[in-house]
Order: sequence, then C-alpha cells, then structure tokens
Amino acid sequence: MRGSCQCGGVVFEVTPPVRDVLACHCTQCRKQSGHYWAASTVPLDRFRLVQDRGLAWYRASPAAARGFCKDCGAFLFWKPEGEDRMSFAAGAIDGPTGLHIAEHWMPEHAGDYYAPEGPPPAPTQAETLHGSCLCGANRFTLPGPMGEVGACHCTQCRKLSGHYTASFDAEESALDWQSRDEAVYTTPGGAQRGFCPHCGSSLWFRNAAGGFSVESGVIDNPTGGQLVSHIFVADKGDYYTIDDGLPQYPRWDGA
Repeated sequence: MRGSCQCGGVVFEVTPPVRDVLACHCTQCRKQSGHYWAASTVPLDRFRLVQDRGLAWYRASPAAARGFCKDCGAFLFWKPEGEDRMSFAAGAIDGPTGLHIAEHWMPEHAGDYYAPEGPPPAPTQAETLHGSCLCGANRFTLPGPMGEVGACHCTQCRKLSGHYTASFDAEESALDWQSRDEAVYTTPGGAQRGFCPHCGSSLWFRNAAGGFSVESGVIDNPTGGQLVSHIFVADKGDYYTIDDGLPQYPRWDGA
C-alpha cells in the first residue's frame, strides 16, 4: 500500500495488514485537516518512508507529533510518543484501500456545521467568525455566519486534507488578519491553497478563477454554518460512505 502528499514531496509505503480507519473530530485534527481527519495505523517495522523531502513535524502536545508536507501542506501522519506505530492519512493512499471507517473519535468536538454521522444540525448563530491555525501563527476574523458549507472529495482535496475537505465561500478582503505567516501551494490546475508552514493547518483555497473559500475546520465555534452538499464524489475514498442525505454530485457542476 503506497501513499503520498499532493506534490510528491512525501511518499510512504505500508505493508498490510493495517487497522481499519478511525475518524477523529478533535480540534487539533480539524484545524490541521480543515474538516476532520481519518487515519489507519501500522507498526513501524511495516512502515517505510520512500521520499521525505517535504516532511515536517509539529508537536501539538506531549502525546504525539504530527507530520505534514511543508511544500503542499498535506496532513499525513500522527506519531504517538513512546509507541512503535505510525498513523497515516487514509486520504493519502493511492488507489483502493480495502478499509472502512470503524469508529469516530471525539465526536463531541465536531464542528457545529456537520454531524459525524447522519444529517447536519440546524445552523447556530454567529456574528463574527474567529479563525486560527493550530500553532497560532495565523489568526483572523471575518463577518459571520459561515453559511453554506460544501464538501469536496476530489483526489487533490483528499490528499491535502487526509480525508476530504469542507469549506465556505468568503470575500477575501473581509478577512481581518491579527497575525499572518502562511505558505501558499499552487496546484497543477492553477489554484492556490494557503496553509501554516509551522503546524500544517489548512487555511484557505483560491480557485484558478479567483473564487475564495475558507477551510471550515479552522473556525472556532460557533460558526453559523451548515454542510449542504458533496462534490466530486466520483473520486471519493473507498473507506467511507456519505450518509448524511445531502445532495451528491459526481463532479463540480453536478453532471
């Protein structure tokens, strides 16, 4: 089983069997992935880095270090302290995984715009949105509420987030940055993704036509948002199902 980040700066291999996937909704995973993270794990003697040119680590707590690509921002690894195992992003795997999501961790910390399983809750009230990366190097506010949130399951979004993304449209000029220290990755299609180079948190996306959106997981509750649809489901991972009853579109335009 082989996996990689979006830009190819980090490539890894794992030798099965591997544990089924756990989906984590903790604040740290949501900020780093931009929505929530999904990972499998394997003993270190069955894990191998093929390419580590872009690999960087951020220690968000004494319990574990978080590995990401410093060139494209892909959230790839979670290494627990004192344990001989590596958790790796299911969304980073190339091709079918043969796995499934076995459990949701910390569902009580899920964002208020979605539910870990089933339909999303009713929107909350929010006048001002507060966003920040995991390490605090990037902080901003913008007018609320978050509003409609769209999920994208394309291969690029899955590799960069480690699962799939969820974002909302915003006026870029409306973001009021209290601190800003970001890196920008330009995709092969000409879009740009902003992320923190210190902790790997996903921040924003600007498409090739200039449309701007903010990653939902970086916003601190309440958001006033609600997940409303899924796009590029033709490219979704094989390890999860979409069970919220929302509209699904094979591609961007629903065709």
